[in-house]
Parts: sequence; structure tokens; C-alpha cells
Amino acid sequence: MAIFLRAVILAVVFLAAAQASAQDKILRIVVAYPPGASSDIITRLIADKMRVALGQPVIVDNKPGAGGIVGTEAVKNAAPDGGTILFTPLAPMVAFPHSYAKLRYDPFNDFEPIAHLTDFQLAFGVGAQVPARTLAGYVALVKTDPGYSNYASAAAGSLPHFFGVMFGQAAGIELTHIPYKGTAPVLTALAGGEIAAAMTVLSDLDSLVQGGKARLLAVSGAKRAPSAPDVPTFGESGYAIEGNAWYALFAPAKTPAATIVRYAQAAIDAVKSPDLNQRLVGMGLEPTAYGPVELAAILRRDYDKWGPVIRASGFRPEQ
Repeated sequence: MAIFLRAVILAVVFLAAAQASAQDKILRIVVAYPPGASSDIITRLIADKMRVALGQPVIVDNKPGAGGIVGTEAVKNAAPDGGTILFTPLAPMVAFPHSYAKLRYDPFNDFEPIAHLTDFQLAFGVGAQVPARTLAGYVALVKTDPGYSNYASAAAGSLPHFFGVMFGQAAGIELTHIPYKGTAPVLTALAGGEIAAAMTVLSDLDSLVQGGKARLLAVSGAKRAPSAPDVPTFGESGYAIEGNAWYALFAPAKTPAATIVRYAQAAIDAVKSPDLNQRLVGMGLEPTAYGPVELAAILRRDYDKWGPVIRASGFRPEQ
């Protein structure tokens, strides 16, 4: 009996030590964009919630560079011990593998899906000086005057760039993509009449629309955006295309399944919490809170959907 009791006590001690070790371990969430970017702000909001739920330190590690590639590679190369995970938008996982000839990571083989956290819609807008009130009106305008065919995005190779390609194909018009270096220059050019139209993240156009310097013609989701209920989707406008962007969490391949489940639950609970949920909606996001299985399916679906569009664009970034 004494030997049995000693064995039980030792098991309890070891279990307690293992739990304490897990709680003391720092979780590093890598965001591949600079401090102050939208993705950085969202990551920090979620990290604050996860820190409490997990009962362990959670820090945000900014690793910007190459449009998100630097940070994504850093997580791929991290030890699969639960110490490092990635917060990322869709593009590095879905678009870049199709456009970069020598990408040093594979979204399916080098990462474990954790949680799909939010969707966010893209939008097509025109400057106030453009005489088109609907998407069909814009298409008719381009057909009669190709001078209106230029559309801007925040970067070549971005999802808005490729959605513009998709729109042009669906509408049967020749659109010319004009890449800018960031969202701010796009908005300045659109407001000043330097460019006729822009494809960008929906929330980015809010200030121009509210100021009467731009009009929203369509949003990219399957349903209208909660933040712009009066703006039709591309589908409602007669063009059978749709595609949301998203934010999600991934871990390095071979991270233990128990760790994935633990982090997924903490992240999902964070997004579902009333205060954070409301904050995300206020930022123009659509909280989803899906687990690893759902994220894996979404990744595969979007990877297959965007591949033909990206290849059709002919876009190849500088390596």
C-alpha cells in the first residue's frame, strides 16, 4: 500500500509540474507585418484574450518583410513545440504559392491549421467624379470610354489586384491594374481623381465614402457586408464572382494535436467574447471562430479557387 501511495503522489507531482511548465511557457504569435498595421492590432487584441484563457505569457512578435513572407517562413522554421504560431491574412497562404516561383514554404505541408478567426470583404469603389452609380453602369462606361478602365490596389500581387482580374473576366472588359505602395496612396489618388476606381479592403474606403469623395459599387462576399448593407454584392450586380479575405492562426507542421486544440479553443473563445467581437465588427471584420478542420477546408477551397485567377493574370513578382 505504501508503495502504491508513493506512486500516486509521484504521479500527481509530475502532472502538476508538467501543467506548471506549460503555463510558464511563452507563446509567441508572429505577425508578418509592422506594428500599427491592421493585422498587428487584431493580433494584439486576440493575444490579450488568449493570455488569460491559457494562463501563460503570450507575446506578439512583428516580423515584417516581403509582403508577409519573412514572418511566414520564420514560423515554418520554428520548433513545433507550441512556442510559436502565425497570425496571417489569406494572401501568404493562398495567393503567394501561385505567384512566387521560388517560395520556401508550402501552406499544406509546412503548417498545421489552428483557427479561422474573421472574414473581411473587399470592395470596388469609384471616385466621385466618375459618372457611374452601379457596377453595370461602370462596365458600360468602360466599354464606351477605356479611360475609365484603370483600377488601383495597394500592391501588385495582392488579393484586391487578383479580384480585379476576376471582375474584368466576369464582365468581359479589359481592366488595367495600377499598383500603389500601400492603401494610403490609393485613397489619395482616388479622392483626387488620379485614378477612376479602386479595389481594396472594404473598411479602407469608409472615410472617402463618408466624405463624399468616393462611391462603393459592390462588395466581394457571398452576402452583403454588415458594415455596408446598402451596397450590393458582385453576384447581386450580375457578376457571378465572390471571395472573402480572412485572418487565421497556423502552427509549424508536427505541432502536437493537443496543443493545436488548446490554442484553437482559446482563440475561438476570444473571438466569441462579446467585447472583442464587437470591436472586430467595428473594424469592418466578420468574426467566424472556426476550428482546425474548418480552416483546413477553407484553405484548400480558396487555394484552388484563386490559382486559375492568379495564373490568368500573368503576374510574377520579383523574387
